[in-house]
Amino acid sequence: MAWNEPGGGNNKDPWGGRGDQGPPDLDEVVRKMQDKLGGLFGGRKRGGASGGSGAGFTGFGIIIGIAAIVWLFSGIYIVDAGKQGVVLRFGAFNKITMPGPHWRIPYPVDQVEIVDVEQRRFVEIGYRSGGAGQSTVAVPREALMLTQDENIVNIKLAVQYQVGDPKNYLFNVRDPNSVLKQVAESAVREVIGQNNMDFVLKEGRAEVVSTTKDVMQRILDRYESGLLVSDVNLQDAQPPEEVQAAFSDAIKAREDKERFKNEAEAYANDVIPKARGAAARQIQEAEAYREALIAKAQGEASRFSQLLTEYSRAPEITRKRLYFETMESVLARTGVVLMDNENANSLMYLPIDQLMKQVPGMRQFSGSNSADNESQNDTEGEQTVRPTRRSREAR
Repeated sequence: MAWNEPGGGNNKDPWGGRGDQGPPDLDEVVRKMQDKLGGLFGGRKRGGASGGSGAGFTGFGIIIGIAAIVWLFSGIYIVDAGKQGVVLRFGAFNKITMPGPHWRIPYPVDQVEIVDVEQRRFVEIGYRSGGAGQSTVAVPREALMLTQDENIVNIKLAVQYQVGDPKNYLFNVRDPNSVLKQVAESAVREVIGQNNMDFVLKEGRAEVVSTTKDVMQRILDRYESGLLVSDVNLQDAQPPEEVQAAFSDAIKAREDKERFKNEAEAYANDVIPKARGAAARQIQEAEAYREALIAKAQGEASRFSQLLTEYSRAPEITRKRLYFETMESVLARTGVVLMDNENANSLMYLPIDQLMKQVPGMRQFSGSNSADNESQNDTEGEQTVRPTRRSREAR
């Protein structure tokens, strides 16, 4: 039965047993709420009545449980890709966690330091790079270094590094960037001091960079800094500004020297083979001339021997033959022909050179059959004419 139905008791009135149907008293409502909250936390109700201790402890346990759950869930953390988490338990190193979700004992027991192990950091030695559109600023205190031959060079070096061991990076080095900068400056000064100025400025740049990187890594490993040198770039290596003009002149002189030397070597490589070829050709021509003379002499000797044999057999015939061949050889090289005139005893001079041009019936004669006459006719370029009919004086 409802409390407001007829016949119901007045003690069932939720507003304190009042029989009227008016609005509730706000002060009474607030007071009841305060009593309930006080009973929940173990207090006493108004009017001296104490609340139930079991209900108070139950509410407090629920709050503690919720707080404990929230505290436990606060130990969940996520390590992003390219990073590593260093877990500290009461401030001391505990373990290293890889990328992904992990759980630790919440604060204040465990703490997590996230370290980016793939980020490329860098330091600059001898200069400071400006922002966008700004030029670099030189730092002479860091850039000027002494070489082995007691010269000064201006070095600008850029070093890139990353974290190799997060534990050593967090616990062994207070200021890693400052430590790396000092190590880089010390290493490059050591390397520059072990080499001459010309070597550093010209052909030795790659070796200087490689040696500097090795020295830096060796020092950092000895410090257990947890840093890894990834790259060393020699931005610039120049003499001091006060002597740059003189040094440029010296460099140009060396370059001219090398250029002239290369040109001379190229000329020598071009001339020497030609000279050797000409010398070899002259040697071969001399050998061929010698062989020709020897062969000719041997032929003449053989011909003379054969002629001597024939002369011993028929002296008169051989003598006439020799006379005719000699006269033929002599007259073949002349431009005058003697002819016997039947009507008179006088001899006529004929312009043979003109007749050779006008009379096509005369045949050209190249000379005697001997090798000596042929060579002489070739060199002199003469042409003789033998008439078709030759008469001799009667004896």
